[in-house]
Amino acid sequence: LIALISFSSCSVYETIVNVSRLKFKLDSVNNLQIRGVSLSDKDQFKDFNIGEIAALTAGLASGDLPVSFKLNIAADNPNDGSGGFPATDVTIKSFPWKLFLDDTETISGNINENLVVPGTGGTTMIPLDIEFDLLNFFKGNNLESLINLVLNMRGEGSKSSNIKLFAQPVLGSRLGDLQYPNEVKIVDYEFN
Repeated sequence: LIALISFSSCSVYETIVNVSRLKFKLDSVNNLQIRGVSLSDKDQFKDFNIGEIAALTAGLASGDLPVSFKLNIAADNPNDGSGGFPATDVTIKSFPWKLFLDDTETISGNINENLVVPGTGGTTMIPLDIEFDLLNFFKGNNLESLINLVLNMRGEGSKSSNIKLFAQPVLGSRLGDLQYPNEVKIVDYEFN
């Protein structure tokens, strides 16, 4: 009985340690569009042609300026067997998130399917398809400032927009589902 309790305690401890070592970071923003206008080849307001500016101005005037993009979150699983515990894959079963842009809460969501982060020291991408209307959250801004806000979401240059993602992952384990006790703040383009 003592051996069984001891083995069970070690297994619980091992599982909790392995799960707690999972790290997240912002990886990239792709397929960025405002009102259907692609921003992939744009770095600043003057890169837009007259037709694109007209379409965006019409959207601003009508109160309809949707932005859409894919936000990729990288999940790193350092449980590769080199830290004293066996290599352990981690399954992310749920990833409820809230997106903040320049300290303004915008939208929330979750993943649609389980994701496995292998215990090989590698990373797995958590792709989040995001779409919301800028004018619901950033009223009173002119078109150029809204465009710059969106362009800077890519995290490039010294004027990158402040993207924060708060998530409270639910991970599958040998002990059942384990939910993080608190939200994880994901703000960096580096693991920390």
